Amino acid sequence: MPVRKRRSLTNGQRERVDLDYGDLTASRPEKSLLTKVQKTGGRDWRGRISSRHIGGGGKKLYRMIDFKRNKDGVPAKVVTIEYDPYRNAFISLVNYQDGEKRYILTPLSLKVGDTVASGPDVDVKLGNALPIKNIPVGTMIHNIELSAGKGGALARSAGAFASLVAKEGRYATIKLPSGEQRLVHIDCRATVGQLSNLDAKNVVLGRAGRMRHLGRRPAVRGVAMNPCDHPHGGGEGRSPIGMPSPMTPWGKPTLGYKTRKKRKISDRFIIMRRA
Repeated sequence: MPVRKRRSLTNGQRERVDLDYGDLTASRPEKSLLTKVQKTGGRDWRGRISSRHIGGGGKKLYRMIDFKRNKDGVPAKVVTIEYDPYRNAFISLVNYQDGEKRYILTPLSLKVGDTVASGPDVDVKLGNALPIKNIPVGTMIHNIELSAGKGGALARSAGAFASLVAKEGRYATIKLPSGEQRLVHIDCRATVGQLSNLDAKNVVLGRAGRMRHLGRRPAVRGVAMNPCDHPHGGGEGRSPIGMPSPMTPWGKPTLGYKTRKKRKISDRFIIMRRA
């Protein structure tokens, strides 16, 4: 989908780059597939901020996406291609032959009127979901499960795809968009194709207000704070950090300091880490 640049009539439009939503076919979502999501403002169950720079934003309803693609043997026709406020890839409303409607992630080049299906016996065709053991090596895939039946977890953002590198025994080697290579069980499902909206990375918001509409609050530099608020704060005028390494607001080093807990279940399947 191409992008379009605004005319420089105001300061906010001077650098603004928007998507051209000409390929979308519906402006209103399917009501039966909408639900509310409670905003947290970045606060945990105690009411304390656990994720900073979150809050506000426009009202939006969550579209229930079928990440499992477990309705086997029933073909579905693509009815609409829509915008989703909770993700940068587009979504498609599909209508199954038995009358059920579901939202799925839209692969690149999927059009209204196309037919998609899921199951171990379906063809390796754009938009079809099937176990990895039935997908040829070298195929571009997305919405990949980490555990069979749990639903897609990998390669779900706009323009993303993973490559099926090899299959050996019970596991297949997947190369992810980050360059990481990991093992995935061959019974896990994936969807054929690359995801839509390749130009999502080229969007320039242009002004701070659009960032606030997305629910993202300002991030203040540590050197601009007082010493009681941040280890980098204080000093007369502009001052260097003045310590062995940059610190987080809580005094932890930020360069090369490992804070991630051991995740033996997930990490043992990583063959090659991302660069």
